[in-house]
Amino acid sequence: LADMLRPQSIAAKYSLPRHGVYNQYRCFGVTPRQLQNEVTINFVERDGETVSVKAKLGETLLDVAKDNDISLEGACEGTLACSTCHLIFKPEICETLPEPTDEELDMLDLAFGLTDTSRLGCQITITPEMDNMTVEIPKESYDVR
Repeated sequence: LADMLRPQSIAAKYSLPRHGVYNQYRCFGVTPRQLQNEVTINFVERDGETVSVKAKLGETLLDVAKDNDISLEGACEGTLACSTCHLIFKPEICETLPEPTDEELDMLDLAFGLTDTSRLGCQITITPEMDNMTVEIPKESYDVR
């Protein structure tokens, strides 16, 4: 039984190609990057430049931005006490995010350039589904604490 469960045995039994980890796990819908617990996030900076960075699952977008020198301020360091980590998502991505809390909505009311798809980066946790997601940093921000 153990031999039957090995990816090599499955590939050989069903004449499947074996080219690294991808083909061994493809039938389970898992990509190599997800196995490594990391995804790619694309930030559109204030000047319009797109910067692609690696993000670990479970981190917040604010943490990812700070770790990669992205120009997202985060003045309160993720304590939900400002709106300087305001980000703008595409509508199709925003629909997949968890609903914002009342506290996040209160802080978003203070954000510069608020849109229907605005969220605070300190409240968005990286998940595998976010791989290759693009998120925009608003042109301006201010801290009203």
